[in-house]
Amino acid sequence: MDETKNGAVKLSFDQDLGIATLTFQMSGKANMINDEFGAGLAEALAWAKARPGLKGIILASGHKDFCVGTEIDILYQARDVEELYRRVRAVQAAYREIETIGVPVVAALTGSALGGGYELALACHRRIAIADPRAQFGLPEVTLGVLPGAGGTQRLTRMLGFQVAADFILQGKVVRAAEAKEAWLVDELCGDREGVRDAAIAWIRSNPRATQPWDRKGFTFPPPAPGTADARDMVLVGCGLLYQKTAGAFLAPQYALSAMQEGCGLTFDRGLEVEARYFTKLACGGQAKDMIRTLWYHRTAAEKHEGLPSIEQLGIEQGISTVGVLGAGMMGGAIAWIAAKSGYQVVLKDIRQDALDAAMKHCEGLTSKRARHLDEVGRRELLARIKPTLANEELKGSDLLIEAVFEDMDLKHRVTRETEPLLAAGGIWASNTSALPITPLARASQHPDRFIGMHFFSPVEQMVLLELIVGRQTSDRTLARALAFCRQIKKTPIVVNDGYGFYTTRVFSAYLMEAAQLVAEGHNPALIEWAARSAGMVIGPLQVFDEVTLTLVRKAVPHGEKYTGRRLASEGFELLKTMVDDHKRYGRAAGAGFYEYVDGKRRHIWPGLGQVVRATPERSGIDLIISRLMLAQCVEAARALDEGVIQRKRDAEVGAVFGIGFAPNTGGPLSYIDRRGIRTVVRELEALAREQGDRYAPPPLLLSMAEKGERFFEAVDQAG
Repeated sequence: MDETKNGAVKLSFDQDLGIATLTFQMSGKANMINDEFGAGLAEALAWAKARPGLKGIILASGHKDFCVGTEIDILYQARDVEELYRRVRAVQAAYREIETIGVPVVAALTGSALGGGYELALACHRRIAIADPRAQFGLPEVTLGVLPGAGGTQRLTRMLGFQVAADFILQGKVVRAAEAKEAWLVDELCGDREGVRDAAIAWIRSNPRATQPWDRKGFTFPPPAPGTADARDMVLVGCGLLYQKTAGAFLAPQYALSAMQEGCGLTFDRGLEVEARYFTKLACGGQAKDMIRTLWYHRTAAEKHEGLPSIEQLGIEQGISTVGVLGAGMMGGAIAWIAAKSGYQVVLKDIRQDALDAAMKHCEGLTSKRARHLDEVGRRELLARIKPTLANEELKGSDLLIEAVFEDMDLKHRVTRETEPLLAAGGIWASNTSALPITPLARASQHPDRFIGMHFFSPVEQMVLLELIVGRQTSDRTLARALAFCRQIKKTPIVVNDGYGFYTTRVFSAYLMEAAQLVAEGHNPALIEWAARSAGMVIGPLQVFDEVTLTLVRKAVPHGEKYTGRRLASEGFELLKTMVDDHKRYGRAAGAGFYEYVDGKRRHIWPGLGQVVRATPERSGIDLIISRLMLAQCVEAARALDEGVIQRKRDAEVGAVFGIGFAPNTGGPLSYIDRRGIRTVVRELEALAREQGDRYAPPPLLLSMAEKGERFFEAVDQAG
C-alpha cells in the first residue's frame, strides 16, 4: 500500500487493486470548497494519475460529512465579477478533469453532500452513500440567493432531465438518503463506511471504462430533448410556474432556469461557461449579499446565541427535565409535541377533556408526518412522553411551565397564580404571548425574576423562530436557561426587551394594517396581494388576515391602544370592523373573509368589498403599494431598534424574515433600508407622514443616520 499526506488530502494507493483513494480532511469541522480544497484536489489528482497501473479512484472524506459546499465567506466577500469567474472556472475545470481522467471515479458519500460538495459527487461516475438518516443531498444554493456554479445545472439536467432537475435546483431541494436513492441523486446505499468502500471497489472492477453519459458519442438528453417543441413548451410552462411561485422577486431561481435552458442547448463545456457567467453575476450582486448576510451569518449567530448569557458562562445547569404546558389548543399541543420530540417529559394541562383529546390526536398526526425517522417503538415512546391531564396537581415539580392560554391579561394572571406554586424549586415560568407585555404579566408571579416571554410562531412544528421577551425583572439566569431550552428544541432565538407587541408582532401588524388601509382607500385588493409577493413577502396580507381571522385583529387593535396609549385605529381598521360586524366576514375558518371560499379552498376576492371602500384613489400602482407596504414595516422595525426593544440588528433581520415572512430576498427590513439608501428612505417616509400620518414618521435613529450618511450594514457588493 502506497500512502502519503498532501495538505488536506490523505492519499493511498492499493497496488494489488490499482485503486487510489483520495480522502479529504480539511482543517475545520467539515470539508468545504475553498482555496485549500482546490489546491488539495489538483495535487491529489496529479498524484493519482502518476500511479502506475491506476485502474480507478475513490473520493472519500475523513470528516463525518462528504462535503458541505462552498465556503460562504468566498461568496459574500466577492466583488469582482471577472475574478470570481476565473475562480469558478478553475473549480469547473478540476471537476471536469475528474470525469475525463480515463479511469472510473466513485464518490464515497459518507455523510452529507451539499452544494459544491454534491456537484463534486456529480462529476464522479458513481455515487455510493451510507444509508444514514441524518445525511442530506442536493443543491440548496438558491436558498441563499445564488445558483450551483460547479456544473450542477448542467450535469443534473443531463442526468435526470429538465423537469426533475428543475424541481431540485429551482427550489434548492435537499433530501435524505432514501429519497436521494429513489430520485437517482445517489446510485447505491450501503450500511457503513466499509460497505461503501467495498461497493466502490466492486463497481470500479466491473466498469473499467466508465465515462459520463454526456461524454459518450450519440448522447441524448432524457426527453424532451433540447430544441424540440416539447422542450420549448416545458421551459415556457416552467417559467410561468416559477413566476407564479416567486412573483419575480427572487433572482437565483430565474438565473438557474436560464443557465439550465441555455446551457443544455450547447455542448457540455460551453454550458459550463454559461453557468459560470450567471453564477458570478448573481453572486456579486446585492440580492445575494443581503440574503447571505441574514440567512447565513445572522441566523448562524442567532443559533449560536452570540452575545447572550449562557448557562456555561454563569456556571449553572439548564435544570429542565419536565415541561408543563398550560392550554391544549393548537399552539399548546404543538409546543408539547416539540418538547417531547426533543426528549423532555411533558405534562399537557387543560380544563376540557375534549381539548386534550384533540391535542393528543394532533400530536399523533405530527408524529406520523414529522418523525418518520423513528421506528414504531420510537414513535410510541415520543407520544408517551406527553401526559395529558385535567388536574393542576400533575404539574407539580415541573422545571418549566409554558402558559399558552388565550390572549387575556386577567386569564393569564389567574393561571399564573394557580399553577406557579407547582413549579420545582428554581423553576421558570414562560408566557407564550404574541403581544401582551411581560412585565405586567409578571405582576401575578411570586418570582418575576424567573418570568420570561416565549413567543412561539404557528405552526410551531415548522417555524424555526422563537422570540424570547425579557421583562423588567427577568434575570440573566432565567434567560440563559430559556436559551438552553431553545437550543434543545432546535429553535432559532431572538431576544427582545418588553413592550406591547414586542418586535415581530409590531412589524407584522404594520404590514397587515397598511394593507387594510390601502384596501379602504380603494386600491385594487388583487394588486395589493401581488405587490406584496412581488416585493418578496412570503404571503399576501389579505390572505394572512383570513388565516389569522379578521375577528382576532378586530379585537387586537383596541388592546393595542390600551397598552401603548397610541391611537392605532384607522380607516383600514374601520373597514375590518364593518366586514366583521356588518357582513360576518370572519376569515377562512368561517368561509368568508377578504376572499371567498368553496369547500375551504380560497377562490377569489370578495365581490362585495367594492361596496364598503372608497372609490378608486387618485394615485395607485404597484410601485406605490410596494413602497407603502414595505416602508410601513421598515419604519416600525427601525422604531423598535431606536426604542431599545431590539438590541441587536441581527435580531431585527432574523425575526422579520423567519418569524413573519418579511421578504427574504431583501435580507430584512434594515437591509431593505440600506439597499434603498437611508436618505432616500427618510425622504419617502417624511412625505408619507405628511400624507398618511405619524405612523410613517421616521424615528430619531433614522434621521441621525440620514444626516451622517450611515448604513446598518457594510456594503459588500458592486453597487455598494
